[in-house]
Parts: sequence; structure tokens; C-alpha cells
Amino acid sequence: MASRARPDLLLALALALAASEAGAAGRFFCCNDDQGRQVCGDILPPVCVGRAYREIGEGGTTARRVEAPLTAEQRARRDAEEKRHREEEAALRDQRRRDQALLDTYGSERDIELLRNRAENEVRQSMRDAETKIEEARLRRQKYENEAEFYRKKALPAEVEMGLRDADLEINAFLSIIESKKRELATIREKYDEDLRRYREVSRRLPPR
Repeated sequence: MASRARPDLLLALALALAASEAGAAGRFFCCNDDQGRQVCGDILPPVCVGRAYREIGEGGTTARRVEAPLTAEQRARRDAEEKRHREEEAALRDQRRRDQALLDTYGSERDIELLRNRAENEVRQSMRDAETKIEEARLRRQKYENEAEFYRKKALPAEVEMGLRDADLEINAFLSIIESKKRELATIREKYDEDLRRYREVSRRLPPR
């Protein structure tokens, strides 16, 4: 039993032997093969190519470690993680830029409300102007409708027919403008609601003046 050396003792002896043999070169390389056995040489052993290995310096100490090349799956995971990290960093920079622009635009919550009211009032005025134009077009149409009563059993004069058609086109155009302005009004409300929410959040993080 005493003649059988322990595996760890054999490994230590092998390392010491490799170190003494490679002393002139000053270094040697070690890796583990498929069975987990350590393989060493004063040049990188063929079995170590494509594996993690250690470079052993003088005195048997590890000078550096070289990791095994990544597999295709590992590279894909690394690339995906790097892409996610870059996107997060870009989003963070963009948020900081927008927060600073918010602070540069508004000096207080009152500023936000003033600009909101101004923008909403401009849109409402445009809607009122469109409603006035619609009413004017309807009055003109009514005039042509009254004239058309005299031609129930006859072809309408070109002037009357064109007047009815133009009035309808104008009414529909201004109705479309009003619908567009309603959507614009909703967008303005959403924008200033979000600006106010974000302004409050950013302001809470600012140091006291």
C-alpha cells in the first residue's frame, strides 16, 4: 500500500518535473484534457488548443490564465447581453437629455400650466373659426336650396348646382379640420400631463437651493 503514490502527489511531482525541465525556457503551459488530466509542455500542447490553459512561470507560479474560446452559443449570448447593455445606456442618456431639456423649458409647474392653456386656447380658437366657416357655408347652401325649389321638375342651373356642391365641400372640409383639432387638443393634454408628471419627478431629485 505504501508503494502506491496518491494522485495529488503524482500531480505535484509532474508539475515540479515540468518546471525543472522548462527552467531554461522560463515557462510552460498546462491544461486539462477531456478526461480532466493535466497536460503540460514548454510549448502549448496540441490538446490545449481551443481550451482554457495556464502559463506557468519560473518557480511554478501561474503567470497568466487564458480562457477557452467561446462557443457559438456563448458568443450569441454575449453579443445579446452587450447589445442590451448598449441599448440601456443609450436610453439612460436620452432620458437624461430629455430631463435637462424639461428643466431648461420650465422654471416651475406654473410655467407648464401657462403653456398648456396657451396651446389649448389656440386650438380651441381654430375650432371656433372652423365652426364659423361651417355656419357661413350652411347659410350659402340654404340660399341655393331655396333657389332649387323653383326647379323641382327641371334641371338645376349650373350656378345653383355648383353652389350646392361647393358649400358641401367647404362644410366637409371644415368638419375634418375640427376633428383634426380635437385630436390635437387630446395630444396637447397628454403632452403637458406627461411634462408635469416628469417635471415633478425630476424636481424631487434636485438638491435644495
